[in-house]
Amino acid sequence: MELARVLGRVVATVKYETLSGVRLLVIQPQDAGGNPQGEPMVAADALQAGPGDLVAWITGREAALALPDTFAPVDCTIVQIVDHAWHDKKHLEAP
Repeated sequence: MELARVLGRVVATVKYETLSGVRLLVIQPQDAGGNPQGEPMVAADALQAGPGDLVAWITGREAALALPDTFAPVDCTIVQIVDHAWHDKKHLEAP
């Protein structure tokens, strides 16, 4: 499971047909300690997550399987909204 923090939304005036009704969010991947790791990226949102939420995400073919239309051209999808996470006495939580 990969964790990330939702930074905001992506506004697209034109989207691929199978992404109609699917929100796109900007997420910042985090390491196990809650520190930013790598560059922010765009993820399809299957769960209605919002800015500041701690989420779990997946990539690859499985990312499309989490959406209503499983043939959507996505490579990253949010699959869980995380309430709490612990790692070596560090507690991560949604604000």
